[in-house]
Amino acid sequence: MTGTTVCLGETMAQVTPADGEGLEHSRELRLAAAGAESTVAQYLADLGHRSAWVSRVGDDPLGRRIVAAVGGRGVDVGGVRIDPEAPTGVYFKDPGPEGTRVHYYRRGSAAARMGPADAERVDLAGARLLHLTGITPALSAGCAELVELLMERAARAGVLVSFDVNHRPALWSSVDEAGLALRDLARRADLVFVGRDEGERLWGTATAEEIHAHLAPRGTLVVKDGEVGATEFSGSAREFVPAPAVEVVEAVGAGDAFAAGYLSGLLHGSDSAERLALGHRLAGRTLRSIEDYVPADTSEGN
Repeated sequence: MTGTTVCLGETMAQVTPADGEGLEHSRELRLAAAGAESTVAQYLADLGHRSAWVSRVGDDPLGRRIVAAVGGRGVDVGGVRIDPEAPTGVYFKDPGPEGTRVHYYRRGSAAARMGPADAERVDLAGARLLHLTGITPALSAGCAELVELLMERAARAGVLVSFDVNHRPALWSSVDEAGLALRDLARRADLVFVGRDEGERLWGTATAEEIHAHLAPRGTLVVKDGEVGATEFSGSAREFVPAPAVEVVEAVGAGDAFAAGYLSGLLHGSDSAERLALGHRLAGRTLRSIEDYVPADTSEGN
């Protein structure tokens, strides 16, 4: 699997009102597959890269539907385990005048049961990238051990580790716990994505420069600042690319699209400005939609 980007993490069944109304009053709902890591894998496949998604889903119709949907986009799903003892997680999007609220039903899900033994299904032979997020270690102690083990394995194999902080407050017992755990994982990665707002919430860092100083990353750091733009720090170099103006419908999923666009540029050997710009372009697709994942094509990478 030369050149493959391996993405590991939970994907859930996403339920969304088809008419854009709130859940309380909507008469029609849509079902889709949604997960940070599988979204990245799908976008990379759309853009012509080889990608694989590793996870667990329940032995239920939702799990089978998710695997079929992700695999149908050209992603290698051979590393997904069907767990007969736990269900596939579900979440509901509830749009409203003040934004979209999300309701999760994932406790005890099949993916939360992942642990070190699941590392055997992660094939890093010939992989170029391993993409992880801060969602997975928050799911369970076993998931946290798995993430640490994979980072160690990737380092020994010479595989670049990409880590998106992706702080989900509802999954952590406290901000302090999340801040310490996510900081330590970020410091072990070769490439880190973090939102400026996440940095302020987790570490009290108000600017991209303060996040960089706090994390002292071993490799490259990308700080996303919503409609302002994104900044890459690599060694002593700093590159900022403003975000293009977009009429935002919903922001859910935009960070994963940005990460995928940036990673695509990295895999193509593009320079810093081009990588950031591609991240913005892909994020813009999601921002203009109520969907977490909006299929792209290879022309998006040009």
